[in-house]
Amino acid sequence: MINPKSHQIIEKYCSCNCEERFIWPRIKATNGIPINPPEIVPEGMIIPTIHRYFYIVTADLDLSNGATLPADLFWNDEANSVTEFTIFSPNGYVNLYINAVMQEGGIYTVTPASLTIVPYNATLYRGTPIIIESLGFTTK
Repeated sequence: MINPKSHQIIEKYCSCNCEERFIWPRIKATNGIPINPPEIVPEGMIIPTIHRYFYIVTADLDLSNGATLPADLFWNDEANSVTEFTIFSPNGYVNLYINAVMQEGGIYTVTPASLTIVPYNATLYRGTPIIIESLGFTTK
């Protein structure tokens, strides 16, 4: 059922005669003959490499002045302590997750030695997980 008021609004903003509508012709994906896409044989392969680093905040962390967390607070996927983060530059990127939520790229910086979070009016509470995900790409 058409609401008379909403129909009036449509007529008010419609620059053409609303009774004349363009009807798109039916588009056929094939004419009955199966389409086989061409086989693509890449000259090489792109190989991703992923390193993840984990830290659980041990005491409330006030971010009003920013914070820098050294790499040696973190451990890797194998639960081993690390001394530095692997950064893939220029063929990669880094994601930061705080409490399992991906953070905006402009609020943090990761170097091989540390994670720096810019000043922000917030507190990371004890027990909050911080995950750094470093992805790099090479070709073979």
